[in-house]
Amino acid sequence: MSTELRIIPIRGIGDIHPGDDLGLTIYEALRKQDLQIEQGDIIVVTQKIVSKAEGRTIDLNDVQPSAFASAIAEQYQKDARHVEVVLQESKRIVRMDHGVIISETKHGFICANAGVDESNVNGAQLLTLLPIDSDLSALALKANLQKLAGENPPAEIAVIISDTWGRPWRTGQVNMAIGVAGLEPLTDYRGQIDSYGYELHASIIAVADELAAAAELVMGKIDQVPVALIRGYKYISGSSSGRALIRDGATDMFR
Repeated sequence: MSTELRIIPIRGIGDIHPGDDLGLTIYEALRKQDLQIEQGDIIVVTQKIVSKAEGRTIDLNDVQPSAFASAIAEQYQKDARHVEVVLQESKRIVRMDHGVIISETKHGFICANAGVDESNVNGAQLLTLLPIDSDLSALALKANLQKLAGENPPAEIAVIISDTWGRPWRTGQVNMAIGVAGLEPLTDYRGQIDSYGYELHASIIAVADELAAAAELVMGKIDQVPVALIRGYKYISGSSSGRALIRDGATDMFR
């Protein structure tokens, strides 16, 4: 068990553009705050800057909406071009109501508007899309940061790519992990005995989501802090990925 955590906002990231070396940008921002990468550190990075660096943006002026997108947009007073991008990024529509499209993305995520976002992007006509493979993005960022840290052997760290989503049953949004590298995203307590002698049968804790949510507390939505450093959490190192957090369709009552 971890007894104490530190969650440090990493400031000074600035605007990110396609092709930017995101690992170098984060590393330099750490150094400006007199922070060194240490063994066991967890770097939480918002999806938005990962998508920007990877060129996963689209200009609405380049989008030609379909008749279906136009019909949806007219019904819910939306921009038909935005709706078209959401449809293109969706594998299937789960539900559509109150002007919100809940869809399954090509990654297997179930979220609003296929993760397409227009907030905090320069220019009102620009949208960001989810990374093509958030786990590969996290893995590449982890390797880059370890290389820049320059230790031999490199410090073992973890990287979480986060996005802000709503949740069934609950009001409000929280940060969730959509890409994971270097840590096991789930801690399985099944089969263990609690302090009352009861054997746990269903307790699987989504630690990657909990860490992503905790990091958002120092990031904020309007403070332009897209990176946080979590220090002190004793995670389980591993090669699993964020896809482990996606509930199997056979047990998902909301699909």
